[in-house]
Amino acid sequence: MIAVGVIGALLAAMVGFLDLFAIPSGTPAFRTGLVHMTLNLLVTAAYVINFLWRYGDHTSGTGVGIGRLVLSALSVAVLGVSGFLGGKLAYRYGVRVADEATQAEGFTPHGTRRSAHTSA
Repeated sequence: MIAVGVIGALLAAMVGFLDLFAIPSGTPAFRTGLVHMTLNLLVTAAYVINFLWRYGDHTSGTGVGIGRLVLSALSVAVLGVSGFLGGKLAYRYGVRVADEATQAEGFTPHGTRRSAHTSA
């Protein structure tokens, strides 16, 4: 299941890269997207390591071990933070799902606010 998750994460990363580069740089949404991407890549790398660490012992019938469980727990915790940031991108900044007026807060450089009634 770890391998399937890693494959899914890599497929999602390809779409995520396209979404990230559609966001103007220097904006809160772009910075949030960079942190979200970095955390997701770190989690994916941690799961690859976890998979390789477990792979050699999968037929031995021994327990998983505390190190592998700790790595899994840390990965899930970081994934939760990244998921929160992904939700912030979609639901607060409206990245790739909302009209420009809704996205304005996250797409305005340096956190300045733009009125929904003014045009860009």
